[in-house]
Amino acid sequence: MNTEIIAIMLGVSIVLGLFGLLAFIWGLKNGQFDDANKMMQGVLFDSVEDLNLAAKKSPKEKKSKHSTKER
Repeated sequence: MNTEIIAIMLGVSIVLGLFGLLAFIWGLKNGQFDDANKMMQGVLFDSVEDLNLAAKKSPKEKKSKHSTKER
């Protein structure tokens, strides 16, 4: 292979690796990995009535409820 192509590929690989490492460090500092079991444990404490109510709602009602929670 041409040495110029190898140099370009090596440079791009290093930049992408550094970007991934910086994103991982940023996630650690901001607590992205602090509570891995939060969502799994949240399901265990839902009541049967809440689950049945969520299953009966139309997709439009679900979407409007989620959009108001995010704000």
